Amino acid sequence: MEQVKALNDFFAAIEKDGRISITHIGIYAALLEYRMRNNFINPVVLFSHDIMGIAKISAVKTYYKCIRELNDYGYIKYIPSYKNNQGSKVFFNS
Repeated sequence: MEQVKALNDFFAAIEKDGRISITHIGIYAALLEYRMRNNFINPVVLFSHDIMGIAKISAVKTYYKCIRELNDYGYIKYIPSYKNNQGSKVFFNS
């Protein structure tokens, strides 16, 4: 139920935000699914390939662009690790 509320809150927030594309929505939904699979922890520690697989995104450049924009727009807090063997952190606002 927590995941549905988070997704509803996200859709309410983006309703009038013209910067958000379907790719942003797909990545956010994939982040929520990943969070659910990890017992709703906040933050989640993840690797890009985990989220890209769930979101069905194949372009790494698109993934990083959209996740950084979600961070810049205030929908998540994204802390990249810049290390191949250490996951990045994503904090959820709700």
